[in-house]
Amino acid sequence: MTKYCTPQGPGDVVMIQSEHTGAVDVLSAELETTDLLGDQRKAQPPPLTPASTWTVSQIKEFKTKMGREKNARMVVKRGEVVTVRVPTHPDGKRVCWEFATDDYDIGFGVYFDWTPVTSTAITVQVSESSDEEDEEEEEEIEGLAPVGDVERGSKSYLRIRYGEIMPVYRRDSHREVQAGSHDYPGEGIYLLKFDNSYSLLRNKTLFFHVYYTS
Repeated sequence: MTKYCTPQGPGDVVMIQSEHTGAVDVLSAELETTDLLGDQRKAQPPPLTPASTWTVSQIKEFKTKMGREKNARMVVKRGEVVTVRVPTHPDGKRVCWEFATDDYDIGFGVYFDWTPVTSTAITVQVSESSDEEDEEEEEEIEGLAPVGDVERGSKSYLRIRYGEIMPVYRRDSHREVQAGSHDYPGEGIYLLKFDNSYSLLRNKTLFFHVYYTS
């Protein structure tokens, strides 16, 4: 039988004494903690560079053009978060986006999912709130690391495989076209989040365009 003195934190000492021989082995809890943190840091993806953003004043022309395009217009209902999932494409080196809304603003942010790309199809995911979206992702991913506010102050978590390029906050997309681009950091999926969860009364008509450049 072996007796253990449990450490209380980094820098404490673990003493293991054998009842048979009386010998005492001393281990550094700080060393063990450092090793564990080192493994965790190795698992972290590289930092993401900021996105380039700008606005375009010709909002009426943009909405008219997008209104004629297939799948370039949608309604983000009150309390909803729409996530447009854009995989990196082997023929491109940069993802670009443009969007505008009718009458009212909308929350917008960009994240990156460091996951292997199995399809280059752009897909749309709708959730009733940012908290519900977090819960759905928590069911898929283990080893969560809470880091505070990711989406406009709501309770959320940043997973090891996820990186923030632009935090979600409200944009004046009803006044000017909001545009931006980001160079691929590697293989993965861009998450363009259109957040209307703060609105309890108003649906938002969204016009958007996503494309690649080399």
